[in-house]
Amino acid sequence: MLASRTMNKELEEVLVVERSLVERLGMFQGLMLDTDRYLPELLNPRNYRFVQRGKAEQDDSLKQLIPYFLICHGDKIWCYVRGKKSGEERLVAKASLGIGGHINNEDLDLLEDIYGRAAVRELEEEVVIPPGYSHKVVALLNDDLTPVGRVHLGVIHILKVTSEDVRKREGVITESGFRTRDELKSMYDRMETWSQICLDHIDDLMARG
Repeated sequence: MLASRTMNKELEEVLVVERSLVERLGMFQGLMLDTDRYLPELLNPRNYRFVQRGKAEQDDSLKQLIPYFLICHGDKIWCYVRGKKSGEERLVAKASLGIGGHINNEDLDLLEDIYGRAAVRELEEEVVIPPGYSHKVVALLNDDLTPVGRVHLGVIHILKVTSEDVRKREGVITESGFRTRDELKSMYDRMETWSQICLDHIDDLMARG
């Protein structure tokens, strides 16, 4: 959820779904591995719309869809710390396993597969990935126990790279690099909640990727 727009983030229009839709499909806390049950409905154009980000951040009847890429090379996972100019001030100085961002109304220009192509655009705006990578949606993540989590719904991707030559594009990404699971566990208390949840279930996520 790093800032990638020059426009005022409060006026940026982001893709949202109604919380009531998620409740109808089956509300959950933490990870949901049964993505086939949710994604066709969440990504149906009849079920999403775009609202100003400032409004969406204050309205917990809405869920902002956020692609969240876990970048993996072998058994190592890329990790970074969010700098002071991060687009989400509530996550500044937190360690994160996930790269991603909001889906914006400008992504309507993509016409087909708005989510998939916008998710990759967000990824490539934040980091430089070596050629030949692959990625797969492996889970959804919901955390209604925190103010940030209550207005967002994560779409977790496992992204496998061919080398460790992953480089940041954004200055707000600091202390980045691949780390072993033991190294990540030692950083657990510094992590944002979404990353803690992913690390708690990393074996299941990696197996599905």
